[in-house]
Amino acid sequence: MNKKSLLWSLASLLVLTSLLLSACAAPATTAAPTQPPATDAPTGAATEPPAATEPATAAVPNCGTDPVVLNAYFETGFDIPFKLAEEFTRQYPNVTWDIKQDQFANLITTTPLLLSGDNPPDLLRLPTMVSFAKDGLLMNLDDYATAFGWDEWPVPQLNQNRVAEDGTRGSGSLYAMGLNYSLTGIFYNKELAAQIGMTEPPKTLAELDELLAAAKAAGLQPIMEWGSAKSGMGLAFPLQNLMAAYGPVGPINDWIFQKPGATIDTPSNLLAAQHLERWIQAGYFPPDINAIEYTDAASRFTQGEGVFTFNGDWQNAGYDTGMPGNVGFFLMPPAEAGGAPAAMSAPLTYGIAANAKNADCAAFFFNWVGSNDAARTINVNIGGSNPGGPLGAMMPAAAPGSVTNETLAAGPVVGAAGNSMDFIANATSSIFAQGWTPELQKMVGGQQDAAGLLKAVQAEYLRQLEQ
Repeated sequence: MNKKSLLWSLASLLVLTSLLLSACAAPATTAAPTQPPATDAPTGAATEPPAATEPATAAVPNCGTDPVVLNAYFETGFDIPFKLAEEFTRQYPNVTWDIKQDQFANLITTTPLLLSGDNPPDLLRLPTMVSFAKDGLLMNLDDYATAFGWDEWPVPQLNQNRVAEDGTRGSGSLYAMGLNYSLTGIFYNKELAAQIGMTEPPKTLAELDELLAAAKAAGLQPIMEWGSAKSGMGLAFPLQNLMAAYGPVGPINDWIFQKPGATIDTPSNLLAAQHLERWIQAGYFPPDINAIEYTDAASRFTQGEGVFTFNGDWQNAGYDTGMPGNVGFFLMPPAEAGGAPAAMSAPLTYGIAANAKNADCAAFFFNWVGSNDAARTINVNIGGSNPGGPLGAMMPAAAPGSVTNETLAAGPVVGAAGNSMDFIANATSSIFAQGWTPELQKMVGGQQDAAGLLKAVQAEYLRQLEQ
């Protein structure tokens, strides 16, 4: 259902934007892997990095030298995990992959069955993790964190994937890791933006409103976005950005992390939902938005339909390929002049099933993704996102003129402001499918208003917490 969930920061930026990750499970020790052969830089790399970093020692969990087949479930629509898997096998030929894939929305409902099945995945894209951790379906990665030294990585990389004993996120044991750390914001078509008089990104929400009105008056599609239930309602992206423009991000994160007493139905969030409702009524989104899937929206924007689109840096490579030199990026401007910008910044979260057959190799893959130069280069040049990992790790250079340079530069701005958020779709295992998506679709159809939207989603949130 949600595909980009989205979703969904970058060099020193990502350190600032604050990365987030978790780890759990008691690792077993195996023989050290053979030294991988020298390899060329992955396709799309701006520079040619060393093929591999230092091999694991005998005391550290790894993939061994015997044949290993990693059982994995990836999210459709994203090249990054597949490219990382290909490079990993190039460096460690004894490891091959059995990869299944599904849309994010479907993973929300199928993950419990996958984790509890007879052949649970060694690696799985996680839509959420709290309920799976509480039910003992996810492997606790704390021992791996100690063995690999993840605890010495910047703290924010781990915190978002930690689950405490009371079921709240942000502290406690580690249950997942990020393959990278994404940043969201507003992308724009430079040629179309110039047509409506945009010479620089808007500094306030009012200035953004003026640009949207100008686009509508010029006969252009102001915002391209998706809304199909198959992909998950993309209006959650502009809605959460509007929430951060009108109020602090702390209460939003508390709600996502399931802190006691947290609510999404706040006065500032009501202002944000009302603002989104005005955008809908003004015709700033495609009239067929409820039928548009994520990939279609990305393609239509790339082909020139839409002055703006709310999305994440995972789409950078697609934008740069489809509209080279014609795409820009800026963070959501604040409602009041002088306010600090905010953004959703979250890891591309993957976990290991509690009963996974190849947990050591899967954990070794996690460590490789963050510390190997070739893997980090793939993350920047194909994933468009900050690779995270240890402090001082090589940061690959993005291609000159690419939008990746703009998203990477935005990371430190959000980090310095302390305005990083997780995605509101990640609050519970199915809040996106059963809360945000249907209620926002109703708003598009004129069957729901801003106040009703927040009350309905909060009620669904509480219902799911009680299950």
